[in-house]
Amino acid sequence: MSCFREIAMPRRRTLAALLLAPLASACAPLALINGLTPTDTFRRETALAYGALERQKLDLYIPASGATPAPVVVFFFGGSWRSGSRGDYLFVGEALAARGFVAVVADYRLYPEVRYPDFVADSALAVRWVSENVARSGGDPERLFLMGHSAGAYNAAMLAFDEQYLGRAGVRPRAVRGFVGLAGPYDFLPLTSRLLQNVFGYPDTSPSTQPINAVRAGAPPVLLLTARNDVIVSPGNSARLAARLRSVGGRVREIGYDGLDHGTLLGALAVPLRDRAPVLDDLAGFVRDEAG
Repeated sequence: MSCFREIAMPRRRTLAALLLAPLASACAPLALINGLTPTDTFRRETALAYGALERQKLDLYIPASGATPAPVVVFFFGGSWRSGSRGDYLFVGEALAARGFVAVVADYRLYPEVRYPDFVADSALAVRWVSENVARSGGDPERLFLMGHSAGAYNAAMLAFDEQYLGRAGVRPRAVRGFVGLAGPYDFLPLTSRLLQNVFGYPDTSPSTQPINAVRAGAPPVLLLTARNDVIVSPGNSARLAARLRSVGGRVREIGYDGLDHGTLLGALAVPLRDRAPVLDDLAGFVRDEAG
């Protein structure tokens, strides 16, 4: 989902509660959260074209201080492959830049303009642009991480596990140092919603559309983050993916958080909501450990 939805509201009217209250109804809270996001921790370069089409653009968030070249985290947002915009996720770029990483937030084409696998191919093109250009902005293309939330985690997982997508884009798949998935759908056949059936070519949907079936020996290290109260994307997706990765000798860590749901798992990266769960600490620690 591109808009957050809170399942159970806290009783105490803290700032976090005030921010979360409207999340049940609209996307406006994203603007509110972004409005409360500090801008002195990064320098932003916006609307950088990684392809010729309107939706093929990305934003860079470059740390205001810290060692360079810095690890690079490419983030793909969710929205059921039919909604979302990179501008909604300033708070994600700030969170990553504040920890010393060059953050990339990329748009990609959406349904009904495109269907699978076009949005994955767009994501691969974004990674190619980053690998070729991020050094001039202080990023280290040899320490490249993929990260996504919900449908964006699917995109990132397909790039991390199925080597054809980065390969076709001209990127060495082994250049990816790690994958961070937040509430991702990795194993969701059979398709039960009309939207997913339209996006993934029902009734001829191939098992190859599922990240779990693309898992290979030698996949990059993986961090899977879930909210135990998630009723939109079952945490079972992450559990099954983790089991498959372990079965081929992959390195994977799973963390589940109480008190969060599908949207607030990502929202916990925002400055006003970080005390709800150590999501940022956990993913930043993973990136630092794997970046070396």
